[in-house]
Amino acid sequence: MTVTVPGVVAAMNQGLSVASGDIIAFTDDDAAPHPDWLECMEAHFQADAKIGAVGGRDWQYVGTRIKEEGESEDVGRLQWFGRVIGNHHFGVGKAREVDVLKGVNMGFRRSAIQGMRFDERMLGTGAQVHFELAFNLALRRRGWKIIFDPLVAVDHYPAVRFDEDKRDQFNSIAWSNAVHNETLVLLEHFPPLQRTIFMIWAFLIGTREALGLVQLLRLLPSGSSLTLQKWLASVDGRIKGWQSWLTYRNVTTPKEVATTK
Repeated sequence: MTVTVPGVVAAMNQGLSVASGDIIAFTDDDAAPHPDWLECMEAHFQADAKIGAVGGRDWQYVGTRIKEEGESEDVGRLQWFGRVIGNHHFGVGKAREVDVLKGVNMGFRRSAIQGMRFDERMLGTGAQVHFELAFNLALRRRGWKIIFDPLVAVDHYPAVRFDEDKRDQFNSIAWSNAVHNETLVLLEHFPPLQRTIFMIWAFLIGTREALGLVQLLRLLPSGSSLTLQKWLASVDGRIKGWQSWLTYRNVTTPKEVATTK
């Protein structure tokens, strides 16, 4: 199977179009699922008919060693004001319901995602950061449970990217694209009051991955010009995300434009 359109979204949608099983599982070409990956995933789907998605921890490696040590029980959560908490590579504890899974390790019940597609509006020519956020939140709006279980595990060896997003190397276009994607997804997911709160929080405070004014002032003494570039790219991404939301909200409903073909 050949994918001619660049970006992970086109590849994922091509996979969706040919997959035939009752469970559709995704991982990356730089990851190796543990031997019991599918078995552990399937057990959750069989245990509860309301579960629409299951995923777990990605153990990140550099060669044969763990890339970064750490543990967290706060995984895959969207806070009410718009902060997205990942930590999937640090996830420990019991299986529990979350808001979002990581693209390298997630499986879906076919009946739950019937008619859904990965969001082709995600910017970027390769990684298209936050594509899984759009898909998972759309699934949540359908009323399905999303489960994170650390035992549903893959070994992840983050590979070199050949698009504008170079992982550990700053690129203003890639940074802005990621912030745009997150902004568009959350504006469509939140009701009106939360949209307003989210945008105020995003521009005023933000995170290390999408700087607001407070983060700029906090990080500027140690990061100098690079911090300023990240803030400018963050502002650019927020504005472009807002503009995209304004454009698409007048075309069709968020569920339709983001998840169906």
